[in-house]
Amino acid sequence: MASRRKRREFGAVRQLPSGRWQASYLAADGLRRTAPNTFRTKADSHAWLTVRQSELLRGDWLDPDLGRVTFDDYAAKWIAEHRISARTRDLYEGLNRLHIRPILGHVQLGSLTTERVRAWRAELLRSGRSEVTTAKAYRLLRAVLNTAVDDGRIARNPCRIKGADQEKAPERPVASVAQVFALADAVGPQFRAFVLTAALTSMRWGELIALRRRDIDLEEGLAFVHRSLIERGGLLEEGPPKNNSVRVVTLPALLVDELRKHMARVGDGDDALVFTGERGATPRRGNWRANVGWAQAVAAAGLPEGFHFHDLRHTGNHLVAQSGASTRELMHRMGHSTMRAALIYQHATESRSRALADRLNDLVAAHRGPPSEDVDEGT
Repeated sequence: MASRRKRREFGAVRQLPSGRWQASYLAADGLRRTAPNTFRTKADSHAWLTVRQSELLRGDWLDPDLGRVTFDDYAAKWIAEHRISARTRDLYEGLNRLHIRPILGHVQLGSLTTERVRAWRAELLRSGRSEVTTAKAYRLLRAVLNTAVDDGRIARNPCRIKGADQEKAPERPVASVAQVFALADAVGPQFRAFVLTAALTSMRWGELIALRRRDIDLEEGLAFVHRSLIERGGLLEEGPPKNNSVRVVTLPALLVDELRKHMARVGDGDDALVFTGERGATPRRGNWRANVGWAQAVAAAGLPEGFHFHDLRHTGNHLVAQSGASTRELMHRMGHSTMRAALIYQHATESRSRALADRLNDLVAAHRGPPSEDVDEGT
């Protein structure tokens, strides 16, 4: 008697009129799921079902319908719902619109593979995007897909390219103390204190233009950083400082003197802005450079062409690091929540480590007195 063929216990396969094979199975949600493609052989269809059965047994099964949303639709929702500052939201929307959407926006989440991500990154670099911009776009893509994993839309994040999230930004110029004061002179009396405060407090542009009289304590030499102003669509929006870095910054005595003279010329009320243009308006990034003749001032101070206002913050960070600030002190003054940026500035001052060690040696020697003669006590 011919033996009866054993029926497959999981899933079902059938041969189509085309000769190819179709596989389906009953999923964890009680619905019958059909393979997204057909198979050349019956064995191939059985192999596909075996993988699906293993996923169900391990609890790793994902509803394939959840992975059919396009990256662009999912990313738009992610950016809108994520708890981020308005400025960061603008950054993310720009990165997606300019660098991710044109190539990957139409792709379904479930179809994103490491190979596809690698090809996207290569295309960005080939088309002239900088390593910095490409790394930022890659980090955004990875963050969105991490949430897709958490939501059960994909099994794992395809952003697995070693080093793709790292950027090597071009080294920004650092002004000397003499150049900082020369630049302050060159921009004129209206913004002299503005430039000096940027360099000697390491505040960001938005934090500086948000300062009010009540935020400056000239007697104690303190500046209270409570808020930041951000330009969006031609309007200024007030919000917390970047990274929620509300902090108190101690002012050098010479800056206190500069601010005392400057604030004698601004409004008297506690809410009066500390830094304004000649007509009392808040400085705007878009026209400030032209209004103060920034390029000419930079040249007059002996600074390299392309020196940005933000480089004053960079300069201030270097000056504080050279003064011997600890990592925590640098983080606080800079308004950073992680050590990464502070360590960069500390690393840049490692050439001073020998001088610091020599000064420590002199200090110890002064308190210790002359060394005693060595005594050989024998053994």
